[in-house]
Amino acid sequence: MNKYLLIIVITLLLGNKSFSQVFSGTTAGQFLKIEVGAKAIAMGGAFVSQANDASALYWNPGSLSKLQNSRVMFTHTFWLADINHDFAGIVLKIGDQHTIGISYTSLTMGDMKVRTEIYPEGTGELFTVSDYSLGVSYGLNLTEDFSIGFTGKYVGENIWHMSASTIAFDFGLLYYTPVKNLQLGMSVSNVGGKMKFSGEDNFIYYTYNPDEHGNSDKIYAELKMDEWDLPLIYRVGLSFKALDTEIHALTISADAIHSNDYNESVNIGCEYGFRERVFLRAGYKSLFMEESVEGLTVGVGLIYFLTDYLPMKVDYAYADFGRLQSVHRISVEIGF
Repeated sequence: MNKYLLIIVITLLLGNKSFSQVFSGTTAGQFLKIEVGAKAIAMGGAFVSQANDASALYWNPGSLSKLQNSRVMFTHTFWLADINHDFAGIVLKIGDQHTIGISYTSLTMGDMKVRTEIYPEGTGELFTVSDYSLGVSYGLNLTEDFSIGFTGKYVGENIWHMSASTIAFDFGLLYYTPVKNLQLGMSVSNVGGKMKFSGEDNFIYYTYNPDEHGNSDKIYAELKMDEWDLPLIYRVGLSFKALDTEIHALTISADAIHSNDYNESVNIGCEYGFRERVFLRAGYKSLFMEESVEGLTVGVGLIYFLTDYLPMKVDYAYADFGRLQSVHRISVEIGF
């Protein structure tokens, strides 16, 4: 039965032109491409087939029902150019088959000066930019080896007096293959409507024919804004636990990524665990992607039991961005 379910899902996904065709052009909601979770990033973003913490809300909702307990996670990313990226998620187990989750992601930055050609040093006004996403997820175990899940989310962007929003969906699956310790994961992210900015900056005074005598220069007009697709991301990956003893554990993973606004790429990563308490991780992002600035990732993780049934996980990740310097992430997760 597992094989038939897997074949059906893969056929539906790959048979859809949205997932098999390379699109060109620019997309909105670029913050949705900023990945979540220090553990996942330290492993080079090769996480769709593992996704064994609350960041599964982002990576693969199909793995949510395979989590062993309920948990809450907070992640802070010191993003490029003093930009802050934050993620908060809670996962709640409902019996052995069902799991629900709620997640919130935001991208924020400080106030900036409004500059014009006439006032290059600033007009005295300030503006800011912020992006956010609020999602509700559901995961289901179809069998012992096969699970699926989906997320519905509200996506918004704001810049000064302008804003845009839409609804999007993520879908995923996780399959424990007949090969011992080998897992297959797949996800499709940001399937949804287009983003179109609106606000008071759309309204201008327009002069239809400035050279004509008597022409009015006070015609109140509204600019017509284009609509933009979200960054559709399709991931498929494998993870293999090459070593699994009470003292040592070693997991190796790889993901292939297809996006509608850039070339395909591959992420690889590994994790070494000592007594299920201390973890060392490393990976490499964006292999085969043209002109990528991403590359090496490394990180560490610790698990400390606040009580016998209350584990706290603290993870850190470093990601090299070449000439753009580096990005640091910190995640804290508490199980209950």
